[in-house]
Amino acid sequence: MSKLDEMGKKVRKLQLRAAVAKMKLRDLADDLPGKWTEVEEVAEGASAVFAELDGARRELAAMKKVP
Repeated sequence: MSKLDEMGKKVRKLQLRAAVAKMKLRDLADDLPGKWTEVEEVAEGASAVFAELDGARRELAAMKKVP
């Protein structure tokens, strides 16, 4: 498997993790104000996943530009 394929696979996995994190955040918002103590933890987790996804997407785009 080429490095480009591996990076594409990594991006797809991160997209799935980001979707799950987004749903956790949305579910938590539905449970407010009852679970307000969990907001920071869930939001930090979602932010970390989306930051990792953004970095992987940028890396994949850079790899595609290189001949």
